[in-house]
Amino acid sequence: MLLLNCPYCNLSCEETEFLAGGQAHIKRQSIDSSDQEFESYLFARKNPKGVHIERWQHLYGCGKWFHVARSTVTLEIFGSYSAQTLSPPKKIRANINKKLPEWHWENSK
Repeated sequence: MLLLNCPYCNLSCEETEFLAGGQAHIKRQSIDSSDQEFESYLFARKNPKGVHIERWQHLYGCGKWFHVARSTVTLEIFGSYSAQTLSPPKKIRANINKKLPEWHWENSK
Protein backbone atom coordinates (compact mmCIF):
# COMPACT_ATOMS: atom_id res chain seq x y z
CA MET A 1 0.00 0.00 0.00
CA LEU A 2 1.22 3.49 -0.85
CA LEU A 3 1.41 6.19 1.79
CA LEU A 4 0.86 9.56 0.13
CA ASN A 5 1.33 13.01 1.61
CA CYS A 6 -1.14 15.71 0.61
CA PRO A 7 0.90 18.93 0.18
CA TYR A 8 -2.16 21.07 0.98
CA CYS A 9 -3.41 19.65 4.27
CA ASN A 10 -0.06 17.97 5.07
CA LEU A 11 -1.64 14.63 5.96
CA SER A 12 0.02 11.29 5.20
CA CYS A 13 -2.67 8.73 4.35
CA GLU A 14 -3.03 5.37 2.67
CA GLU A 15 -3.71 5.45 -1.07
CA THR A 16 -7.35 4.47 -0.48
CA GLU A 17 -7.92 8.08 0.72
CA PHE A 18 -6.92 9.36 -2.73
CA LEU A 19 -8.00 9.09 -6.36
CA ALA A 20 -5.31 8.42 -8.97
CA GLY A 21 -5.57 10.75 -11.97
CA GLY A 22 -2.89 9.43 -14.31
CA GLN A 23 0.14 11.10 -15.82
CA ALA A 24 0.91 14.66 -14.74
CA HIS A 25 2.37 17.50 -16.81
CA ILE A 26 0.68 16.59 -20.06
CA LYS A 27 -0.25 19.21 -22.64
CA ARG A 28 -4.00 19.71 -22.71
CA GLN A 29 -5.36 20.13 -26.23
CA SER A 30 -7.49 23.11 -27.23
CA ILE A 31 -10.84 22.96 -28.97
CA ASP A 32 -9.25 23.71 -32.35
CA SER A 33 -6.77 20.81 -32.18
CA SER A 34 -6.74 18.13 -34.87
CA ASP A 35 -8.41 14.76 -34.34
CA GLN A 36 -4.97 13.13 -34.14
CA GLU A 37 -3.76 15.59 -31.48
CA PHE A 38 -6.92 15.12 -29.43
CA GLU A 39 -6.71 11.31 -29.74
CA SER A 40 -3.10 11.45 -28.57
CA TYR A 41 -4.10 13.63 -25.61
CA LEU A 42 -6.87 11.24 -24.58
CA PHE A 43 -5.16 7.89 -25.06
CA ALA A 44 -1.36 8.19 -25.39
CA ARG A 45 0.30 8.15 -21.98
CA LYS A 46 3.77 7.30 -20.84
CA ASN A 47 4.10 4.14 -18.82
CA PRO A 48 7.74 4.22 -17.73
CA LYS A 49 9.67 1.68 -15.78
CA GLY A 50 11.13 3.96 -13.13
CA VAL A 51 10.15 7.43 -11.98
CA HIS A 52 6.68 8.60 -12.98
CA ILE A 53 5.01 11.90 -12.12
CA GLU A 54 1.31 11.32 -11.39
CA ARG A 55 -1.80 13.35 -10.54
CA TRP A 56 -3.67 12.44 -7.35
CA GLN A 57 -6.73 13.92 -5.63
CA HIS A 58 -7.16 13.89 -1.85
CA LEU A 59 -10.66 12.50 -2.29
CA TYR A 60 -11.54 11.91 1.38
CA GLY A 61 -9.70 14.96 2.65
CA CYS A 62 -9.33 18.46 1.26
CA GLY A 63 -10.38 17.36 -2.27
CA LYS A 64 -7.49 19.12 -3.99
CA TRP A 65 -5.38 17.72 -6.85
CA PHE A 66 -1.60 17.44 -6.51
CA HIS A 67 1.36 15.67 -8.14
CA VAL A 68 3.43 12.76 -6.80
CA ALA A 69 6.86 11.57 -7.98
CA ARG A 70 6.88 7.79 -7.61
CA SER A 71 8.95 4.84 -8.77
CA THR A 72 6.88 2.31 -10.71
CA VAL A 73 9.49 -0.35 -9.89
CA THR A 74 9.85 0.01 -6.11
CA LEU A 75 6.70 2.10 -5.40
CA GLU A 76 8.94 4.53 -3.49
CA ILE A 77 7.44 8.01 -3.13
CA PHE A 78 9.97 10.80 -3.72
CA GLY A 79 7.62 13.63 -2.82
CA SER A 80 4.39 15.45 -3.60
CA TYR A 81 3.71 19.00 -4.70
CA SER A 82 0.99 21.38 -5.88
CA ALA A 83 -0.74 20.59 -9.18
CA GLN A 84 -0.26 24.22 -10.19
CA THR A 85 3.53 23.69 -10.29
CA LEU A 86 4.83 23.27 -13.85
CA SER A 87 7.68 20.90 -12.99
CA PRO A 88 8.86 18.88 -9.99
CA PRO A 89 10.46 21.13 -7.35
CA LYS A 90 14.26 21.00 -7.00
CA LYS A 91 14.00 19.23 -3.65
CA ILE A 92 12.03 16.35 -5.19
CA ARG A 93 14.38 16.16 -8.19
CA ALA A 94 17.30 15.98 -5.73
CA ASN A 95 15.57 13.15 -3.80
CA ILE A 96 15.16 11.22 -7.05
CA ASN A 97 18.77 11.86 -8.16
CA LYS A 98 20.12 10.53 -4.84
CA LYS A 99 18.67 7.12 -5.69
CA LEU A 100 18.75 7.34 -9.48
CA PRO A 101 21.61 9.63 -10.63
CA GLU A 102 20.85 8.95 -14.31
CA TRP A 103 17.27 10.28 -14.02
CA HIS A 104 16.49 13.74 -15.43
CA TRP A 105 13.31 15.75 -15.69
CA GLU A 106 12.00 15.20 -19.23
CA ASN A 107 11.48 18.92 -19.93
CA SER A 108 15.03 19.88 -18.91
CA LYS A 109 16.94 18.01 -21.64
